[in-house]
Amino acid sequence: MKKVLIINGGQNFGHSGGKYNQTIAENTLAVLKEFDNVEVKITNVSENYDKNEEVQKFVWADYIIYHTPIWWFQLPNGLKKYIDEVFTAGHAKGIYMSDGRNAENPEINYGTGGMLGGRKYMLTTSWNAPATAFTLPGEFFGETSVDDGPLFGFHRMNAFVSLEKMESFHFHDVEKNANIERDMKLYREHVRNVFEKELKPELVS
Repeated sequence: MKKVLIINGGQNFGHSGGKYNQTIAENTLAVLKEFDNVEVKITNVSENYDKNEEVQKFVWADYIIYHTPIWWFQLPNGLKKYIDEVFTAGHAKGIYMSDGRNAENPEINYGTGGMLGGRKYMLTTSWNAPATAFTLPGEFFGETSVDDGPLFGFHRMNAFVSLEKMESFHFHDVEKNANIERDMKLYREHVRNVFEKELKPELVS
């Protein structure tokens, strides 16, 4: 039995009601239910949570799936606060032990003190920006992808605690040109393909 933690970073703030990321989380759960050998827990960061219980969820999980909108090219404040609180509470309790260095040679091995080795994570983001803002010459992000550009630090954060990256999925143009039915269909196919590969040894055994 494989264990999946879904973290829904959507929240109600300004003109955002958090509904889009709730829909993404629901579609994730629907696909995971197709697999008999998967157990799922869900955290909605907009609701009350206990940081120590969340630490235990990370330790429990084989896979973590983050769903987050992007506000001003960064994580929304609720998800950032959740990560700050939970990861800090997880020091020496299953998330990370240290930054990996030692006093004898502090110049090397930074970022090798994570405790979540053997686990993987997937990231989904939702943007007002169209996909072409990242891919076309002369457009806003200078032909730099979401993962290598705005979310580079997020991926390094997960590497710091020894999580291995799975293929991300990014929803674009969700305010001015959304096609929810099409995008959710593509996303469900993405999740299905990723987890069929991940769980294939389990299904065969």
